[in-house]
Amino acid sequence: MCLAIPARIEQLTDQDRAIVNLGGVRKEISLALVDDVAVGDYVIVHVGYALQKLDEEEAERTLALFAELSAMNESPDDLPA
Repeated sequence: MCLAIPARIEQLTDQDRAIVNLGGVRKEISLALVDDVAVGDYVIVHVGYALQKLDEEEAERTLALFAELSAMNESPDDLPA
């Protein structure tokens, strides 16, 4: 299974590259597959490549779901029967 994660662009570096924030982890990614991105934009990241731009509201909603799933994994007693 593949997973693409929303990330916020923090810095544009070389041509077609940027530093993003992935849940507090800064990582350099490629922007070769997307156009017209700027610092503050959210992108969907998979294996080091931004696949598309993402609306900020949708990104925050998706990140909240990931956080909820992570919390459920940390507390298996809270899972529904």
